[in-house]
Amino acid sequence: MLYYLSQRLLKWSAGTEWAGRLSPLRLFTYITVRSAGAAITALLLSLWLGPKVIRWLKQLKFGQEYQDLATQGGDFKSRILDKRGTPTMGGILIILTLNLSTLLWAQWSTLIQLSLLSVTVLAALGFYDDYAKITKQTGEGTPPRVKLWVQFLLAAFVALYLWRLPVQSVLHLPDSRQPVVSNLVSVLMVPFYKYPILVGGAVGVLLTMLTIVGSSNAVNLTDGLDGLAIGCTLIVSFVFLVLTYLAGNVKAATYLQIPYVSGAGELTVFCAALSGAGLGFLWFNCHPAQMFMGDTGSLSLGGALGIVAVLIHQPLVLVIAGGVFVMEAVSVILQKGWFKWTRQRTGTGRRIFLMAPIHHHFEKKGWYESQVVMRFYILCFLCAVVALSTLKIR
Repeated sequence: MLYYLSQRLLKWSAGTEWAGRLSPLRLFTYITVRSAGAAITALLLSLWLGPKVIRWLKQLKFGQEYQDLATQGGDFKSRILDKRGTPTMGGILIILTLNLSTLLWAQWSTLIQLSLLSVTVLAALGFYDDYAKITKQTGEGTPPRVKLWVQFLLAAFVALYLWRLPVQSVLHLPDSRQPVVSNLVSVLMVPFYKYPILVGGAVGVLLTMLTIVGSSNAVNLTDGLDGLAIGCTLIVSFVFLVLTYLAGNVKAATYLQIPYVSGAGELTVFCAALSGAGLGFLWFNCHPAQMFMGDTGSLSLGGALGIVAVLIHQPLVLVIAGGVFVMEAVSVILQKGWFKWTRQRTGTGRRIFLMAPIHHHFEKKGWYESQVVMRFYILCFLCAVVALSTLKIR
């Protein structure tokens, strides 16, 4: 919005005495300036609206009154504070500030539209799930199969739309001296390998769907401790802030031999707004949390990271950068799979971890909540460094 307003004012003032006075508005043409503006706007909006959202959620009694699953089964020394009554659905704050900041600072494009659409749909799904948990007060919300159906339908729509989308990317293939133009789902960049791989439309659509759904659910599983999911999301979003800027800059993309995606630079503004909104939410979500993001936030944040990764041909880099999310999801899959298999074989289900997701395993071992969160932050930071190194190490 600000970009279009600045361009209109510059056009109106051309050749008049106002031209010199309004010349600073040219700064709005720079993605770096608008990205910084989006991050600061989202942060300030979050800090301003945060207390109001907390009071509103408390007035509506949208709090977690059911017992935390991690505290069940006896005395749990690492849980110092009882979290019952803490407002949930705090993801509303993240999505509101993210959308407003992006609309304010980004140029309106198909890539931005798809990103905001995905975030909004997944936030609505998460809101419905949180509301079901609160009203039932049992900790059980929307049936998992219903959530998966909605996620896969959204992901299928995005994947098929990208397959037919006029926006294309420019690739550098080993057997071609000239850059090759392709759509946004038929090409995959493999970390630490120099050239893109043409995977075809059907495989690309499937990979796109798995990336969006998998990322959404992985962040959702990570959201179990104060500040854990949002802190890791901040680190990963910074990685993709860098990657989207490079993918949208033809000179940088050519030099690094990564796919150039027309319009990807505006996703930098989106990632910056995501970082600002996340940082503002972390102010209220750090231990002891004043509110939780709930599925409203976790499903939509994971989906946001997934679709951004897809739009710049980097879903496998997301696996590296989001290593903590992958670890959390794999721990749940292994735990459930091993329990079912051993129960069928021996009649008694066995566990690999004391509790899954894996952050609860370390709590059961006696780590304090703040220890788990900070150590997972360190792991996520290391994963982010490795992900960024794929730009040069090939």
